[in-house]
Amino acid sequence: MRVETLAVHAGHEVDAATGAVATPIHLSTTFERDAEGNYPHGYIYGRSANPNRHALEVALAALESGAEAAAFASGLAASSAVLQALSTGDHVVAPTDVYHGMTKLLREIYMRWGLEVSFVDMTKLDDVKRAIRSTTKLVWIETPSNPLLKITDIAAVAELARAAGAICACDNTWAPIVQRPLDFGCDLVMHSTTKYLGGHSDVTGGAIITKAATDFFARVREIQTTCGGVPSPFDSWLILRGMRSLPWRMRGHCENAMKIATWLADHPQVTTVHYPALESHIGTEIAARQMSAFSGMLSFEIRGGRETAMTVAAKTKLFIQATSLGGVESLIEHRASIKGEDPKTPQGLLRLSVGLEHPDDLIEDLAQALD
Repeated sequence: MRVETLAVHAGHEVDAATGAVATPIHLSTTFERDAEGNYPHGYIYGRSANPNRHALEVALAALESGAEAAAFASGLAASSAVLQALSTGDHVVAPTDVYHGMTKLLREIYMRWGLEVSFVDMTKLDDVKRAIRSTTKLVWIETPSNPLLKITDIAAVAELARAAGAICACDNTWAPIVQRPLDFGCDLVMHSTTKYLGGHSDVTGGAIITKAATDFFARVREIQTTCGGVPSPFDSWLILRGMRSLPWRMRGHCENAMKIATWLADHPQVTTVHYPALESHIGTEIAARQMSAFSGMLSFEIRGGRETAMTVAAKTKLFIQATSLGGVESLIEHRASIKGEDPKTPQGLLRLSVGLEHPDDLIEDLAQALD
């Protein structure tokens, strides 16, 4: 089945008890045993498994062409489970511009517990190769990166990881449907399902999808159920419902972002637009090889630095000044003020999560804010 059909049908079945087409929400935390003490329906307790979470995981695996998926209460809970599945003394290679929440996980929690981490510019394959050690067990990719939309060559980095006997995982939060890391050699894909998969800014979640059933993923699954960082039945239901329209929403997000990026590139107040579809982007050739479209995320830098950028963000009327991304509404954010002391994020940079409003209305809103 094509991805649009999978999105509608994967994880969804007509309810056998009632004939309901919409998936019921199963709020029960416990499930009945039969006369022999077994669990005939496969469910024991809400933390270990739930029908709504199971349906979500089936759909997640189908959309990424993976073997299995594990759903979590947030993207960082999902990422944390992968790190917890490693052992003390294991080495991780991660991008220098990895999501700041992942940076905090690595630096402030897992490095203190004995993981060793090297942060490298993953757009430079020689730097990745030099960073890999005999103890490297995980190479973590994030592409496009946040907030500069740097592009990592997924296939090339996955090959380096494979040669070293390490697991390669890719944070694909910014590019679901339009980028398929498992097809390019990754072992795991991570999503913050809070973003595009949920799609409506009303639910928090995360997921890990594995290319194959492995001992490592079995360990991730064990951590999911034992540590208990799982989504509620209602959260699972909301994310699964959002995923049904994901392929069509991504088309709209990507088309709108392309129009806005092209318009911004010609604006006299804008010095740089970070969007991989533009010929001016250093990673555009790699992006074209591994992406079918270029996400609804972009950032741009304006003259005047921090003060001007903050003023522009405050003047928008359709773009909402808020953190997060991937919803139907458009958001604008001065990223440096969110990330704190971070010299890698320019003070004049604004990040856009381009929503599904008419692109001309969004352009008019940016025009009046930049005026």
